[in-house]
Amino acid sequence: MQAQEIMIRNVYKVKESDKVRSVIEKFITHRISGLPVVNERNEIVGYISDGDIMRFIGKQSDRVVDFMYFSTIIRDPRCLEDKVAEILNLDVMTLCKKKVITADWETDIDQIAAILGKKQIKKLPIVRSGVLVGIISRGDVIRHAFRTII
Repeated sequence: MQAQEIMIRNVYKVKESDKVRSVIEKFITHRISGLPVVNERNEIVGYISDGDIMRFIGKQSDRVVDFMYFSTIIRDPRCLEDKVAEILNLDVMTLCKKKVITADWETDIDQIAAILGKKQIKKLPIVRSGVLVGIISRGDVIRHAFRTII
């Protein structure tokens, strides 16, 4: 079996010109945790996940700055609410990962499973001639692989 046979064809995605607000709205509305970022030709230019959002709004580490004769600790003064307000108007491209692992729509399912496992990713965008045509999650592979025992 190939990716095209089990992939989800109706892929939720965002455009590279979108704001993070659009990402958050899709995460909440569709109960998803990641989205491909595409350009006007539907080519993948990034991927944004809930982890990218968590890293931004989470507590930042204190920084120690050394001067000639003393050191000081600089703390992030922003609270969660400030960071939430700030992130909504950021461009998607400022937070997303720009190096995206993809698979061709003719890739065998066992290879898809290997990529998802080895790269420790939850979803794999599927492309045909460089254009986004679907997405496969770990759950999709599990459901397919073990469909006969349930």
